[in-house]
Amino acid sequence: MKYLLMGGESSSILVHGFSWLYAILSMILRNLLSITKTSMKRILAYSSKGQIRYVLIGIIVGDSNDGYASMITYMLFYISMNLGTFACIVLFGLRTGTDNIRDYAGLYTKDPFLALSLALCLLSLGGLPPLAGFFGKLYLFWCGWEAGLYFLVSIGLFMSVLSIYYYLKIIKLLMTRRNQEITPYVRNYRRSPLRSNNSIKLSMTVCVIASTIPGISMNPILAIAQDTLF
Repeated sequence: MKYLLMGGESSSILVHGFSWLYAILSMILRNLLSITKTSMKRILAYSSKGQIRYVLIGIIVGDSNDGYASMITYMLFYISMNLGTFACIVLFGLRTGTDNIRDYAGLYTKDPFLALSLALCLLSLGGLPPLAGFFGKLYLFWCGWEAGLYFLVSIGLFMSVLSIYYYLKIIKLLMTRRNQEITPYVRNYRRSPLRSNNSIKLSMTVCVIASTIPGISMNPILAIAQDTLF
């Protein structure tokens, strides 16, 4: 019985160590890979994979310090932010036929609503206050810090700052008014009258609202998550 117990403790330590290593490497690699891409869909895909790895902090923390509750809350915000960003990218692709990041230059001059919606979703994904993504990461990282995961949380914070910097570069591109940077795709930009686009636009609007307003109502969402779990 003693040896079984020792084996169980060793296995638990081993799993915990692998979880740490996987979380750290995933956050770093996915965020760095996203910087090298030129397709907006690929950038978001790699960046989102890096963002979703933050939930591993909640899994490692577990029941103590509300780790699972913080994980669920962040997941709710993450889904709305990610879907909103994808809806913006899909809508732009349907209207222009391109997915290259450079072709987004000057979008604000032609479609301010789409440009601002994409900017809000990206800033929320990056975790900029007072958007929902900031509060989701704040509580998740705080739970990890209280549990003693100082190095893992520090890596998460560094990767968040890196993602914000890269997202701000994209937003700067969206808001530019320099004619030499604006490509023919935006110069000839036309809003499609197709009804299918209206449903995407509606979904995008709902996700943008969900990515911004819930930051104000963090406590009720956490309370619901905690009541559901415990």
